[in-house]
Amino acid sequence: MDEQQFVGLLEALLQPDTEGVKQATSTLNKTYYTSPASLNALLQVICKHPKPELRQLGAVEARKLVGKHWAKLPAEQKSSLRNQLCEYTLNEEVTLARHSAARVITAIATEDFEEGQWAELPGFLLQAATSSQVRHREVGTYIIWTTLESVGDSFPGKKADLYKLFSSTIQDGESAEVRVNTMLALSRLAMLLEPDEAPKELAMFQEAIPAMVAVLKATVDEGDENHALQAFECFQTLLGCESALLQRHFGDLVRFMMELATTTSIDDDYRSQALAFLMQCVRYRKLKIQGLRIGEELTLKSLQIVTELGDLSSEDEDGSPARSALGLLDILASSLPPSQVVIPLLKALGRYFSHQSPDYRQAGVLALGMCVEGAPDFIATQLHEILPRVLSLLEDPDLKVRAAALNGVARLADDLAEDVGKEHATLIPAMLKNFDLAANNLSDERSLQIVRGTCHAIDSLIEGLEPEDAAKYVPELVPRFSNFFNHEDLRCKSAAIGAVGSIASASEKAFLPYFPQTMHALSQYVRIKDSPDDLDLRGVVCDSMGKMASAVGAQPFEPYVLPLMEASEEALHLDHPRLRETSYILWSTMAKVYEEQFSKYLPGAVKGLQECLEQDETGIDVELGEHARDLLGTEVVVEGRKIKVAAATDDDDDDSDLNEAAMDEDEWDDIGGVSAVAMEKEIAAEVYGDIITHTRREYLPYLESTVEKLLALVEHSYEGIRKAAIGTLWRTYACLWGMAEGDGMAKWKPGLPPPVDPPEQLKKLGNLVMMATMTVWGDEMDRGTVTDINRDIAATLKLCGPSILMLETGKTVVPEMTQQLLAIITKRHVCQQDLGDEDDDGEVLDESSEYDWLLIETGLEVITCLSVALGPSFGELWKAFEKPVVKYASSQESVERSAAVGTIAECIGNMGPACTPYATNLQKLLVHRLSDEDPDTKSNAVYGIGLLCEMTTNDGEILSALPTIFSKLEPLLDAQDQARLLDNTAGCVSRFISKHGDKIPIPEVLPRVVELLPLREDYEENKPIFHMIVKLYQANEATVQQLTPRLMPIFEKVLGPPEEQLQDETRQQLVQLVKYLQK
Repeated sequence: MDEQQFVGLLEALLQPDTEGVKQATSTLNKTYYTSPASLNALLQVICKHPKPELRQLGAVEARKLVGKHWAKLPAEQKSSLRNQLCEYTLNEEVTLARHSAARVITAIATEDFEEGQWAELPGFLLQAATSSQVRHREVGTYIIWTTLESVGDSFPGKKADLYKLFSSTIQDGESAEVRVNTMLALSRLAMLLEPDEAPKELAMFQEAIPAMVAVLKATVDEGDENHALQAFECFQTLLGCESALLQRHFGDLVRFMMELATTTSIDDDYRSQALAFLMQCVRYRKLKIQGLRIGEELTLKSLQIVTELGDLSSEDEDGSPARSALGLLDILASSLPPSQVVIPLLKALGRYFSHQSPDYRQAGVLALGMCVEGAPDFIATQLHEILPRVLSLLEDPDLKVRAAALNGVARLADDLAEDVGKEHATLIPAMLKNFDLAANNLSDERSLQIVRGTCHAIDSLIEGLEPEDAAKYVPELVPRFSNFFNHEDLRCKSAAIGAVGSIASASEKAFLPYFPQTMHALSQYVRIKDSPDDLDLRGVVCDSMGKMASAVGAQPFEPYVLPLMEASEEALHLDHPRLRETSYILWSTMAKVYEEQFSKYLPGAVKGLQECLEQDETGIDVELGEHARDLLGTEVVVEGRKIKVAAATDDDDDDSDLNEAAMDEDEWDDIGGVSAVAMEKEIAAEVYGDIITHTRREYLPYLESTVEKLLALVEHSYEGIRKAAIGTLWRTYACLWGMAEGDGMAKWKPGLPPPVDPPEQLKKLGNLVMMATMTVWGDEMDRGTVTDINRDIAATLKLCGPSILMLETGKTVVPEMTQQLLAIITKRHVCQQDLGDEDDDGEVLDESSEYDWLLIETGLEVITCLSVALGPSFGELWKAFEKPVVKYASSQESVERSAAVGTIAECIGNMGPACTPYATNLQKLLVHRLSDEDPDTKSNAVYGIGLLCEMTTNDGEILSALPTIFSKLEPLLDAQDQARLLDNTAGCVSRFISKHGDKIPIPEVLPRVVELLPLREDYEENKPIFHMIVKLYQANEATVQQLTPRLMPIFEKVLGPPEEQLQDETRQQLVQLVKYLQK
């Protein structure tokens, strides 16, 4: 081997000559790196070459060849090389070269430990880590850390000896590197620790935590940025380990991080890191945070930090503490109950909204906006107090406060469109006043910010208006916003175009007069592609045009379909992720507008969607160093694909670029997380569902291959894809079921085995969909995905009945489904646990965040729909569900009581006489809830007690309670402002009359029922009411005969529009009755 040429080639790699580097790389790979001698030569370069940069490069290259060639070297040579390498590394003065050489030792140790060799290395490392020389201690602890990272449990010796060593090195008085290396090594031990199997090790680890906190605090106090970031990373790692590790110190750690976050005298980077840690705590340890009752303190301190924001329009401070604090508020609101976040926030906002400093007023309204998404139901109940304050901020003397108020309106309307939309008459004029002032003075960025803010706010708000209300604003809004279609500021232009699309969507046919000129004005952007900005704008225009198509309908939009579809197919090949997603969404919209007529575009759309799902997600090479840490949690575009940047790790890939030698290997971090390709696939999977359900029969030629592709995505690593694929599979089954019924298949009937046998292909699809869902449902850790699965199953059982519950084996999924539902409603499902606590049977907390409750509520909905599909045979299952459901019926939270009582009522109705064994307990509960303070719970109880009377065969029991029941029903008749309660009361009394007419004073009761007609809201109750009235006429009952003049106009109204007032059977009965009475 020509050593001189070999070293020359290595030196060529360090030259700024791309062509030379390529040639040198090729020669090394082909001529030298195929031989074990090259590894020996590289190790000699590391230990002996005078240039530090070449020693480092030698180490980077050697590390890659260890796995390939180390085992082939003679034993004596290996022994000599180990000694040489250790001696050199201890004394290397250049940090980068020293760290790279240490990594080579780790690579060799990884190979040797597998073969039971190099038993003396741990002793050498212990000696180095306790040496009197600082550098030796740094090298020793560094290699221990990197070797633990590489070999894990294969590290020789006892863990107790390492903990003993670390208890000393973590307090090293001379070197921050020794202390931080020790922390990093401890974090690796944490990842290996199984608390149940190693209680002594757990205790030793827990004892180390105060010292780890002290190391972090010291690095922050000294402004030692690199070591501080590594120390923060250690604590982030611990959050991903078994929760027992931090349990003893968790509360203190959270308070310490909160103190760091609020300390304005330290560097902003450290404060943002502390806030990032708190966000991860709330995300992965929310039950611990909730149990500590620390949510209020976190909320109020975050609110205080937001006052430091300064100007909202500055875009160069994405990682600032104030923006991080807004992110923390967002996670707090969606993870913790309103009592710990939203209620204390709203109490504090009064002071912020009226504060003399605009920074406080801005902070208040921005914080409010961040919390809406997490607790929309609670905030909806407070809008009567919130909106007047927001309105006053829209007229604030300070421009940045007005901009923040517009942001607040947009966020409120995003999640509460209908509720906020009711205030359109005050909100829209106030926003337009801001818009007009800014539009007349566009000289500065702040005015442009107001223009954009108004467009975004109206974009969100207008969607919540009824078409006739939205129509009033079309002449005011469209001309104003159209003026910005050609504005030089791209973001203003995009905001205005987006807003006009939403105005069209909300106002429907009222947009028609503006439709041709708007399409003409926007047509110039449909094919632009000269720059990334052009492509961004093209995407916005495509979205907006799709909304206009929905608004004006198929015929007026027809001339624009072909050019727009052609543009959307071209967009797939322009290397722009957002534009591809826009194309898929456009196809979804066009399928909804044109239904079966979309068939001529199906070949192109299906091809585009299939190619999307076939994209490779693994071939994206991204390398970011320490200096890119502020990108964590954001998205970057690489090779035309968006990558979401996740937390970094220290390790680097063995196939890394040769030029890495220019930096310390520890500064190259892998990226994990969600790629843009994955997010694109999520949209594509959802769009499949829209196209299939709207094109129906036309889609059948493509169906089999589509189902195969979707089934392959059900266990994808990204939860968005899992959710979309499962949702589309269920929609597909429901669509095919509807088509089969349209082709003459009998309407399904409740019970197992299913009384109606569907076609074989439909059974096969049902089996595939159910099996795929069951593989995910029980182990799914993402709360939103489980919630959506609940919705999918519930909707399909209600629409298609019990057939999908049967498997090909002849067995049924009901037992497994019951277990999953019980886990969800008792808060024991894996997605309801903290990370690391999945097998823990600890205390279950009573309060829930709104999204946690939504999961349970959708679980209750599946139970209800199971009872729909099973009918009387559900009676046996109710044994399992009764106790947990009844527990929610006595909850402190009205929303929980209402949902539980509603579930009980529906299940009684669906299982029919099979409810009799449970009637005693259910009657007692429902009678008690007739006096509930919450109108919805009370209304559901009225509905339930009526159904119980109708269904139970134990008549004596219900009749004995009759005086109590009617004494509780009578006061409800005065609740004129609660339509649903009155409707349910009328239905309830009608059921009693139908079943026990001889026990009820009809002359007194019937006139009161007639006063409540026609029903205003709950049209389902028309069935028992008119069934009862028809029955009384058939019996020639005197009271109903006398009431005929009052009843005839009521009959006329319910037989008229809206059609949904009566089911077909009830309508036929009533028509016959009216004919009879008219005779």
